[in-house]
Amino acid sequence: MKVFAFLAAILAMAFSSFADFTNSPENFSPHFPTNTKIFWKAPTNDLPKSYWIYKRLPLRPFSATVISNAIVLASLQSKGFPKPSTNNFFYAEDKGPNYPGTIPIYFNISPKSATISYGLPHPGTNTSGIPDDKFLLQRAWACAVQLGVNPAQVTLKEMTYRFNQDENYDDLPNQVCGRGVFLSRKLNGILFWSSGTEDDSIDGFWIEFGSHEQIRAFSLVWPDLKRVELQPAASPQQIINCIWAQKTIVLPNAGEETYFQRIKALANAKTFTITKITPYYREGTFAEVPTNDVPPEFVTPLGELEAVADFGNSNATIRLLSPILSSEVIRLLKSKTK
Repeated sequence: MKVFAFLAAILAMAFSSFADFTNSPENFSPHFPTNTKIFWKAPTNDLPKSYWIYKRLPLRPFSATVISNAIVLASLQSKGFPKPSTNNFFYAEDKGPNYPGTIPIYFNISPKSATISYGLPHPGTNTSGIPDDKFLLQRAWACAVQLGVNPAQVTLKEMTYRFNQDENYDDLPNQVCGRGVFLSRKLNGILFWSSGTEDDSIDGFWIEFGSHEQIRAFSLVWPDLKRVELQPAASPQQIINCIWAQKTIVLPNAGEETYFQRIKALANAKTFTITKITPYYREGTFAEVPTNDVPPEFVTPLGELEAVADFGNSNATIRLLSPILSSEVIRLLKSKTK
């Protein structure tokens, strides 16, 4: 499975219900025996002692200026400019009346998810004239401003690459056909967690350029938020307790095809040492997901942990997603006992 799709699936598990065991974090978490020793050596002095929880405000239309600028960025001026509305709006490919499959949508405005997105139909495989870093960064920041983003509220998170693929859909590393920039939204200086690609659920702005600076795709995700509650951070011991209870998620390595074998092998670790913790925000609540295709009501923090598993004659670096609020740890550990 491709790593980015895998990441999306695993993160969905982190924000899904524990009611179905097959979809629970226990299947993606280390199962350490009682003789494994877990140590905390991650610095925490510079971390917040508490974190704000945010709530989505009621949906509102994108402004006429933002909509018209998005249409121009997508080079769709000939189709006209839709008016601001709380209803979804999209352009789909013309496939004819008897097309057997799902008709691809290449431009979409979704006020419910606070998203505007575009993907160039049939972008091609040309690898000549791919923009350099300087152009990408200048254009990404300028385009973000055109779509109403305050530069003070975003930070460069990732530079992305798009590769041509072979007949097995594996990337061809020497054939770059697109390059992009992801500007993550930040709350209180904390970025949103992402796998580094055009995930349309991550708050911020992503844009990709192809041959001769053509815009291949972009995505803006920007719901209106307000602070609702300040909650204390989890202690290192509480997070360790979550690891023991299998309430954390091991993240896959790039291109990894032996993910579950690696999780199983972690049971052989003599020691497991957490060396770093980075807070991020993410829409939703750890281990819960809204139903009926409703966007998450809250935006809450989580932690990405880095750790070293020592097997005696070898070691491995592991990354995990973990709750970072004390209240969420308490809730998750209670669910373990039910």
